Amino acid sequence: MAAASELTLSEQLKKLTPSARAIVQAARRTVKAAGSGVTEITAQTQPPRSRSYMWKMIRYARGGRNVVGIGAFREYAALVFYRGRELDDGSGLLQGGGKDARFITLRAPTDAEQPAVTRMVRKAFKLGG
Repeated sequence: MAAASELTLSEQLKKLTPSARAIVQAARRTVKAAGSGVTEITAQTQPPRSRSYMWKMIRYARGGRNVVGIGAFREYAALVFYRGRELDDGSGLLQGGGKDARFITLRAPTDAEQPAVTRMVRKAFKLGG
């Protein structure tokens, strides 16, 4: 059983709003379909205290390297690409200007199922693993 401060992924999903839960589940399907042989790692954390912070829920690794993560806000989610700065983004979907990471905002489950999103996830696994 998880420690009092940790939650399993199933417990985390139950704490999301129905709309955010559906988006996270769609994002999980997209990542798993695009990245064969990946390891899904649950963050096992509590939701952040502030609504403006992303709840970092899941990350996907290949060969011990983090490639893609999924985080949730109250009504939407995001795919985080740990080496996003290095990705060739012909789609214009990648956002952010951090040192390495970039993200794609997902406002509906169908956003996670877009061919351009799937291509970006595949590119990330090719680059990162």
